[in-house]
Amino acid sequence: MKKLLLVLCLVLTGCVTAGKRGSDAGPAVYDLGPPAERQPAAAGLPPLAVDIRAPYWLDSLGIGYRLAYAEPGRLRDYARARWAAPPATLMQQRLAQQLGLIPVGQGGARCLVRIDLDEFSQVFTMPQESRGVLQARVVLLDGTRKQLAETALKIEKAAPSQDSRGGVAALEAAVAQLGTDLGRWREQLAASGRLKACER
Repeated sequence: MKKLLLVLCLVLTGCVTAGKRGSDAGPAVYDLGPPAERQPAAAGLPPLAVDIRAPYWLDSLGIGYRLAYAEPGRLRDYARARWAAPPATLMQQRLAQQLGLIPVGQGGARCLVRIDLDEFSQVFTMPQESRGVLQARVVLLDGTRKQLAETALKIEKAAPSQDSRGGVAALEAAVAQLGTDLGRWREQLAASGRLKACER
């Protein structure tokens, strides 16, 4: 009898544990994918530091989305998905990989590319259609933090699915496009002589 009770206790314990393990599954965690390949750049470009700033409502782990067809002014977060780090941190890491930019504070660069992030979310124009939207102001500052150049960027990429995975894929593509656009902008600045102040 005691053996039977022991077996029943073990079986029940296993069922409860298994059920608890399934119900306690955490949210899906996303980053911007595998490390990006370094873009080829023109020879002789001076090193640049990068600093990405985000308003407090974007400085979190939440994956944001907007229902532009219903409440465009309301930013919501997916309940069962989140970023592995705040978007600004993920973007700074990606631009360091893609363009060789140096994270601010690490030294080695006289000039700073400061990116002020205004929007980084999945925007639904209708229930069956959405896109990843990245909007930012980019400023190049010299060693005294005097402004040398600026540009404004708005990048939109269609989401492959209307859920958090689709939103992440679209935003990942938008960040990749940001790297391409910044690389092109850097070469234009070099051609116009505005990077001379950044040479060591």
